[in-house]
Amino acid sequence: MPQSKDTVKEFDFNARDFERVRGLIYKRAGISLADSKQEMVYSRLARRLRATGIDSFAKYLDDLEAGRLGEEWESFTNALTTNLTSFFREAHHFPLLADHVKGKREPLTIWCSASSTGEEPYSIAMTVCEAFNTLTPNVQIVATDIDTNVLATAANGVYGMDRLDKMSPERQRRFFLKGKGDREGMARVRPELRNMITFKQLNLLADSWPISGQFDAIFCRNVMIYFDKATQRKILSRFVPLMKPDALLFAGHSENFLYVSESLKLRGKTVYELDDTAAARKAPQRT
Repeated sequence: MPQSKDTVKEFDFNARDFERVRGLIYKRAGISLADSKQEMVYSRLARRLRATGIDSFAKYLDDLEAGRLGEEWESFTNALTTNLTSFFREAHHFPLLADHVKGKREPLTIWCSASSTGEEPYSIAMTVCEAFNTLTPNVQIVATDIDTNVLATAANGVYGMDRLDKMSPERQRRFFLKGKGDREGMARVRPELRNMITFKQLNLLADSWPISGQFDAIFCRNVMIYFDKATQRKILSRFVPLMKPDALLFAGHSENFLYVSESLKLRGKTVYELDDTAAARKAPQRT
């Protein structure tokens, strides 16, 4: 039976094309695409075919692999990266973070390893401001993401007021500047929050990361679900050296790190800390 006009796709996209995409994004970003993601892949990459003027997935992927599309690798990766986020998402983590930082000496450093459009690192910044009761705590936040498009949005720090709906009026007044005139309905994070955060592009699968030092807390929430167990283990093994002896590692609600790391133990609901052996190795030796 012939397809109706409504179901005919603009570009041919077969199982071989999908398998090639799966292999490329896994190698590039560690993302494991399920069989059920075929329609999603077609929809997102069809936009890249239109943008590049290429008329088939096979040629697009050939040119991509051959390096004939300039910086298209970045757009390819951005297109297949899912960015679902909101301010104070998984809210139970933030009181734990506040208690954690209040008990430590400044300066403090925190890494948000999947910042998306910025709601998470700004939520972290608001939490530490409230913990120390100042807009200028001695805290530095490094916010990274593989997707350069969402990083640009995050660095800009401008959001529709509807994104702030679940936030208390007090927080809205303290941490945001409401737009006027042609900017009505928008809000910008206060410059004090923006100054606390350094935004950087980072691929968790890269051989080297553009960060250094040790952190008091690391947020890696709702990222590991896109990786297979081997990739999860590899990434967590690289987190451990970047954690101070009493650092906290925050995971997403459906993630369990105990199965892929022997160096971590559960501190609270999807919050981890170094186990006693790993923490002891990092603790300063008394003389």
